[in-house]
Parts: sequence; C-alpha cells; structure tokens
Amino acid sequence: MISIKKVVWYRNFLFRHRAAKICVLIELNGAMKSSEQLSKIDGKTKIAGVFGYPVEHSLSPLFHNAAFARLGLNFVYLPFSVKPEELKIAVESIRSLNIVGMNVTIPHKEKVLPYLDEISPEAKVIGAVNTIRNKEGKLIGYNTDGDGFIESLKKQGGFDPKGKNVFLLGSGGAAYAISFALIKNGIKKLILANRTYSRGRALLEHLKKIFQDKCQLSLVEFIEKNSSFIMSEIDLLINATSIGMHSGDPGLIAPEILPPNIFIYDVVYNRKTPFLKLAEERKLAFLGGLDMLVYQGALSFEIWTDQKAPVEVMKKALRRELSK
Repeated sequence: MISIKKVVWYRNFLFRHRAAKICVLIELNGAMKSSEQLSKIDGKTKIAGVFGYPVEHSLSPLFHNAAFARLGLNFVYLPFSVKPEELKIAVESIRSLNIVGMNVTIPHKEKVLPYLDEISPEAKVIGAVNTIRNKEGKLIGYNTDGDGFIESLKKQGGFDPKGKNVFLLGSGGAAYAISFALIKNGIKKLILANRTYSRGRALLEHLKKIFQDKCQLSLVEFIEKNSSFIMSEIDLLINATSIGMHSGDPGLIAPEILPPNIFIYDVVYNRKTPFLKLAEERKLAFLGGLDMLVYQGALSFEIWTDQKAPVEVMKKALRRELSK
C-alpha cells in the first residue's frame, strides 16, 4: 500500500525524468502480481485510487487496473490509507497531485462532503460520496453505490425492481444509497428493519421527506425479519448490514420462511455469507456484494475516463484473484 508521501515522491521523480519512459515497481496491495507489477509509468500517467481506513482489504485496485490495461489507458489505481484526522489534507492532495479521481470508502463517505467543491444532487440527498472527480481542479462528489446496485440487479441478476415489494435490512450508508435507487426505479413497497431501531427510523423519515408518497414505506423491529406474514409478500430481500462479514456471525433469516420466488441480495462482499449459502441451498435467485462492487466501480471508472467500463474484464480480474 502506498502512502500519500510516497505518491508525492513518485510523481516528483517521474516528472523530473519526463523525457524517458521508466518502469517503477509499484506495490498495489496485491492488485498486480508477478510481471504485472512492473508497470510503465511516465509523466503523463494519471492516478486514481481509493481513500479508506483501513484500506488494505480493498479489491478495487484489482479490477480498475485490469480495466485501464484493457482499454490501453495510461492510468494507475492505488489504495491510500487515510486516517480520519488526515482526510482534509488527503482531499486537498487530489488537486495538488493532479489526481484524476478517487473512490471514498469507510469511514470517510459522509465526512468528505465539506471538503468538496460540488456534490451531485443524488449524493447530496443520500448524504454520502463514494466517488470524486477532479475536473480541472474542481472536486465533484458522486455516489455510485445505489446505481451500481441497480445495474447489478438488472444486468447480473435479471431482476427488474419496478413494481416490486422490498425488505431491506440495515440503515447505514449502503442502505441509504440502495433505498434511494430502488424508489427511484419504481418499487411499490419498501419495508425497513435495523438492529438499532432509532437509526432505522432516521432512514425512514429521510426517505419520506424526499419521496413522500412515491412508495409505500414502513419500519418494523429487526426481529420481524423472521415474520412469515411479511416475507410472504416480499419479492426482494436485501441484507445491507454487516451480518455475515465475519466467521461465526449468527444466521440472518429462518430458512423455513423464505418463499420459493424471492430474490436474495447480500451486499457483504468479502466472503460467501451464510445468507447466500442458504439461498443457494434452497435454489433461490441471489447475488452477492461483489456484483455491486464491480458495477459501482464501473460507474466510477466512467466518471473519471469518459469511456465505457469493460465490466466483464473487471469481473474476470476479481474472479481470478479470489479463486487463488
């Protein structure tokens, strides 16, 4: 993983040797292996990356660098470990280092907003940014999480949410983005549940304020996730909590209450969760968080490059790495 100080050193070094193409061995947190680690960098190389803390686990360098290589773009994508107290200076470095774009992940998605010059209407409503574009020194914030979720649901899952009933578990940043995108795409009903009821209430009120009567909205206690009465009318069940991220996490849903035609989506992407294994065992349609990760990343890629992202290449890069 490369620190901001290292990037400053690299760019100063490269620009001093602008006349020659030089090869620099760049550590990409496992994103590039063996011969791929030797990347040709010159004074025209454009940098993108991700701010997070921690960020060592990030899979984004894998598929972004694969996408840049496929399209022959002189870009490189790097992970930056940015402590919360260093966020402001890190954002300022996007301008000073002429970085073209940056992804933003936990814990910075909400805190980054005051440091940007402009925020897209959607990101403003959601209250979080996951993508920054440096447009001639102007830092513009976007949120591609919700649209990435919808893209994966439609293109990878073959599921159109329009007119459907949805049960969403969770009320964090992912839940805000997903619920916004689902209502925007015409769902009929959205039922919310969260382990901390007050946070679920905050999301409910936020959605009511924005969408008013465009969708039937309700909030239930988290224990109601195992209600057969509620589940009988649900078309799409989404886990946007962290349950399943760690080995030994409790089961999410009682298996016997899942109807045969329900679609399961778990946004956890670091492992195949017990929830997804349950869906597979019961032969239900399902998607995991890796699909959302790729599609939201593809939208970020297009914001930075103004080119269509090679989604299949990005998926292949992830599958190749995760199969090792």
